[in-house]
Amino acid sequence: MAPVRYLVPAEAGLIALDWGTSALRAFRMDATGTVQETRHRPWGIMNLPPAATGVNDPEPGAAFERALQDTCGDWLAATPGLPLLACGMVGSAQGWREAKYLPTPTSLDALARGLALVARRDGPPLHIVPGLLQQGALPNVMRGEETQVLGVLAGLALPADAPVLIGLPGTHSKWVLARRGRIEQFHTFMTGEVFAALRGHTILGKTMQAAAAPDDDAFARGLEVARGSDAALGLLSHIFSTRTLGLTGTLAPTAQADYLSGLLIGHEIASLARVQDQTQATPQTLVLCGEPDLCRRYTIALQTYGFSVPTIATQATAIGLWQIALAAGLVVAPTSSTSLSPITAGSLPA
Repeated sequence: MAPVRYLVPAEAGLIALDWGTSALRAFRMDATGTVQETRHRPWGIMNLPPAATGVNDPEPGAAFERALQDTCGDWLAATPGLPLLACGMVGSAQGWREAKYLPTPTSLDALARGLALVARRDGPPLHIVPGLLQQGALPNVMRGEETQVLGVLAGLALPADAPVLIGLPGTHSKWVLARRGRIEQFHTFMTGEVFAALRGHTILGKTMQAAAAPDDDAFARGLEVARGSDAALGLLSHIFSTRTLGLTGTLAPTAQADYLSGLLIGHEIASLARVQDQTQATPQTLVLCGEPDLCRRYTIALQTYGFSVPTIATQATAIGLWQIALAAGLVVAPTSSTSLSPITAGSLPA
């Protein structure tokens, strides 16, 4: 179904939603794509607001509608025709409506054509960005990260055929090979989730203590072990050294979490380097997009393993949603506007 267009005031543009498993971020954007206001709520698809006591939901999507109204109901009331566009797990099988995966390679235009539509009783429909499926012996998927990647690409002044390697560190870290307006292939590493599981649910966490500040020396030590002379033993052997170095007094309790982080991220970057060596030279343009401290850690790891210093992308999701809205015809590009760039060159954010 084609996207639905509504006439809205000239100063209004789009309500863009980054709707994941555990949280919902909303962006109110003006007619140039500039974010005017951002809101964050805990209404991820696995934690939607309940109905009032004794009230039965009239329809399956009622809980999602409550989350939407709680997050940005006043925006919707102020500009009733404002188009709505969401990315993330809201488009999964467990979401408001499933937005089918598109096969890779894919493009901005293909994602814009593939929007799923959620009809709402009051107000404009919600459009949802599809995820991506990479076929193969070991299939790979992403949902939400494709929008971040498009936001990053929008801020890069590169030839159309210039490859870009984009790292999205997090719970499930993604490394995406892309070109302008096009996503070609990607890899996923469950680094963040494995770290949380090891720290919270194994014996390794029993001797860890919270540190007042990141221990970069311990982190660097983990990176070096991951690429050291006994690297062939692999991750499953290395992670046990978090315990043994603590038991022998070599690693303080407050340093053990950072050491474990270094081990896991080190093995991730080592694997990435091997893939790059086997397939092609690493693209000259390297970008990271994520939480600032994670980007800082990954920058250290990348340099340790011989990669160039990455640039850092900010506001990538909001910019990506705006790019998709433009391609889908939900909004109209202004005749002149300030260029939006998610790239911060040089030093990392403080």
